[in-house]
Amino acid sequence: MIQCSAILLEAIPLSLRVVEVLGVWGLIPPLGVGGLWLLWALIIVSSLVLFLISPYAKNTKQFFKAEHKQKAPNTFMLMGSLVISWIFAKSITNAANLGLEFGIVGGVAYAAYYLSFAVAGIIIYKMRTQGKFTSIHHFLTSKFGRSAVAIFSILIAIRLFNEVWSNTMVIGSYFGDVGSSAYYWSIVLFTILTLAYVLKGGMSSSIFTDIIQMGLFAVLLAVILGVIFNSETSVSVKEVAFSGSWTFDMGLNMFFAAVLQSLSYPFHDPVLTDRGFLSSPKITLKSFLWASVIGAICIILFSIIGVYAQAKGMQGQAAVEVGKAFGVVILLVINFIMITSAASTLDSTFSSFAKLLALDLKLGNTLKFGRWSMVLIAFLGTIPVFLDAEILSATTISGTMVIGLTPIFMFWKDKAPKLSFHLSVLCGIIFGFLLVFEIFPHQLIFTEGKYADLLWINFWGILSCILLYFIPVWIKK
Repeated sequence: MIQCSAILLEAIPLSLRVVEVLGVWGLIPPLGVGGLWLLWALIIVSSLVLFLISPYAKNTKQFFKAEHKQKAPNTFMLMGSLVISWIFAKSITNAANLGLEFGIVGGVAYAAYYLSFAVAGIIIYKMRTQGKFTSIHHFLTSKFGRSAVAIFSILIAIRLFNEVWSNTMVIGSYFGDVGSSAYYWSIVLFTILTLAYVLKGGMSSSIFTDIIQMGLFAVLLAVILGVIFNSETSVSVKEVAFSGSWTFDMGLNMFFAAVLQSLSYPFHDPVLTDRGFLSSPKITLKSFLWASVIGAICIILFSIIGVYAQAKGMQGQAAVEVGKAFGVVILLVINFIMITSAASTLDSTFSSFAKLLALDLKLGNTLKFGRWSMVLIAFLGTIPVFLDAEILSATTISGTMVIGLTPIFMFWKDKAPKLSFHLSVLCGIIFGFLLVFEIFPHQLIFTEGKYADLLWINFWGILSCILLYFIPVWIKK
């Protein structure tokens, strides 16, 4: 702790000097403009500290498997890494906005996605202990062959690619208008600083810094909630608890859609599944189950920001409006939460992409290859930023489009031909396009309100995927 404090004290003046130089060059707003220089200082200080204290990987087990002194991550480290790697800037923004729209019901509905941890934890535990599989790719290769692995790898590579630019664009929006020099430079600088510390240790750096970022998130969230419940314009716990209505049109459509998607969504996220094979099966299961509970609680607590905004009649982006209402300090705290969350997601994305190419696809199990893989995804993933991509389009491979993975993992022990995999995955993608293009028959939607189409497309889609998965099995019998 003393060493970290000393490093922080050394990093602060250096960071402020960097900010000052960038301001002189006209690359960012000058010091003092709207207090924005404080945000620049925070991002540089935090990144420099993480770089200085991140472990340096000397072998591939440390870089790809996060082993330290021949020991795998313990329950606390793995749980913290899982939670913060899924609390990215987009998710907490969504949680706050759903709180604004539906009250606490919206927060609970979005928190239902964290059932994914429990589902993945239980399935991976059984795959490892009963099936003796060492990775998701090992399972798919053994059961469905190389063509299935190729398709699956393309899906998760696209997801990782989208995670880079969609999260860095959120960060850019806090530093300047889209298209401004401050916007682009903040994205480039943030990406480089995050890449720097994860290049040192790979998965070891990612998990180590995740614990620090999780601690920061908890402290900053406590500060915000303290202000919300103790200010002159505070709301009571009772007001929060009874905000919203437990009806389908007021949030339950989203809740049940999230529960359904949790049966497949976690398996196309390598950031999550990679962590399922690092520690012993028992530690992994315990970590995933705790992450499911703690992650859901964090999302519900952050949605209280939106509930407060609803109670005070605010409109727009809940987190931003509440930050403005409480002044520059709380706005800065909220922005720093977004930066912390985005950094965690980004470093996990880099380490997962390196593992995908090096270990899962067996393209080169070396430190050099792993580090260059990170540089590659950082470069490619930043390109869409300069092509005016929209953050929402990052959901191209959405939760609905991967519902075809449901029977593949839910019935992983049952024998099935290769055709079953392809039919189910294709069916999920088709239902995803039905949602995107809004061409699903209204006669099959049995609830009203927002997200009703999301719920019922997932319901009928999963049933169809399961049916198509087992048809080749029945024919072979």
